[in-house]
Amino acid sequence: MTAEGSDFLQLDIGDAPPGRRSDWLASRLRHAISDGRLPVGSRLPATRALAADLRVSRGVVTEAYQRLVEDGHVAGRGRAGTVVVAAPARTKEQTTSGPPSAGTIFQPAPGIGVFDSLRSTPARIDLSPGVPDLTAFPRTAWLRAERTVLNDLSAASFGYGDPRGAPALRLAIAHWIARTRGITADADDVLIVAGVAQGLGLLAQVLCDNGISEIAVEDPSSLGARQHLHDRRLATPPIRVDEDGIDVAELVRSGAPAVLLTPAHQFPTGVVLGGERRRELMRWAADGGLIIEDDYDAEHRYDRPPVPALRSMLAEQVCYAGSVSKWLAPALRVGWMLVPTRYRDEVVAAKRFADLGNAVLPQLVLAHLMESGEMERQLRFVRKRHRRRRDAMIDALRTHLPDAVVHGAAAGLHLTITFDAEFSDLDFAAAALEQGVKVQPLSWHCQRPMSPGLVLGYGSSPASDIAEGIATLGRLRR
Repeated sequence: MTAEGSDFLQLDIGDAPPGRRSDWLASRLRHAISDGRLPVGSRLPATRALAADLRVSRGVVTEAYQRLVEDGHVAGRGRAGTVVVAAPARTKEQTTSGPPSAGTIFQPAPGIGVFDSLRSTPARIDLSPGVPDLTAFPRTAWLRAERTVLNDLSAASFGYGDPRGAPALRLAIAHWIARTRGITADADDVLIVAGVAQGLGLLAQVLCDNGISEIAVEDPSSLGARQHLHDRRLATPPIRVDEDGIDVAELVRSGAPAVLLTPAHQFPTGVVLGGERRRELMRWAADGGLIIEDDYDAEHRYDRPPVPALRSMLAEQVCYAGSVSKWLAPALRVGWMLVPTRYRDEVVAAKRFADLGNAVLPQLVLAHLMESGEMERQLRFVRKRHRRRRDAMIDALRTHLPDAVVHGAAAGLHLTITFDAEFSDLDFAAAALEQGVKVQPLSWHCQRPMSPGLVLGYGSSPASDIAEGIATLGRLRR
């Protein structure tokens, strides 16, 4: 059996990145062998014929064939040509039947993999919250900083590092939070973690070991954060949030020894913890309560400078967490924590046994960018872009969903909308996904019954997609 021409590749080589056509062609051939378009025993086209068909040099095809020979997938048989002798093992992704349906994702009691399922489900327009403009990642500045770091890096620096994080990044973050969040800290106070999610898991583990069995949370609050706490077998008693933030009187009545807060821009309502509530909370903490401060979206304030971090007011009763996920990229998995002294050594030990510390090279690159002023420039750039997208979403909501109440417009990367009506926001989100628009139902993030609503991210979508997505939601509400 002989494969004729390039039809079995199903793509034009114009899709290949410049300078990497051999890599691209070898990859397409592997896929063709794996999925049966080139079965074992079939003969590949002659290099000259395939090169002519794809309009590339014969060397590109020859090199791609050689990659497959080295992989053991094909073998040269002289006059018989190049023959497929072994197929790559099919991965689970290749054999699955497809992404889950909208109805199976949006359940009243979402499972631990619900966000993975939602992310993997294709959609024309993604209005998921919590994602910045990933096209704005400063690739040129990052590569320039990486070259600078590598040029100065000693051979010893490629060994195992400090599980607390690279000293250069810990110092850069100490400087950063002093400039931007009013926090006084030394490099030794900073622990580098793989995002706030890991930091929360490590802290929860330590608190459990110290006899704490529950951490109060805002209601509504992040479903993902609650899932991390539940994974450590911690209860999450809900505390009401209103226009001034968390109800501290209810927190006191709950008797919870600790509370997880997003005071700079509460998720998902967007409210800022008010001044009187801050004073009440500080009195609660001074009496022995522990505050876990997730400094969520503090960098993305559009109407005025962000309020100071709680950690700046009462350091030994506040565990502070931040990350670069919302202003660079979640994929970097770089965050930081400042832990009260009484728990610090145990949290560092938990980090050590979790992974021996974050990868060092990205830490050093980030430290260089922070200390050089590049991060301030990046933040100014993305704030302007995010603000324009927020404005586009608000305009679209006024036009297509005039009955929606908009919350949290002053900061962040998302808006929350609620409705004075009786319907299932789970069904609404499922219907939107079936129309190719990805959103999150507000009820996911609530532990007690509340008005139906949606949480809509605008950071990662252009204005045209935002307008089209909201228009689709408007048609579904009619």
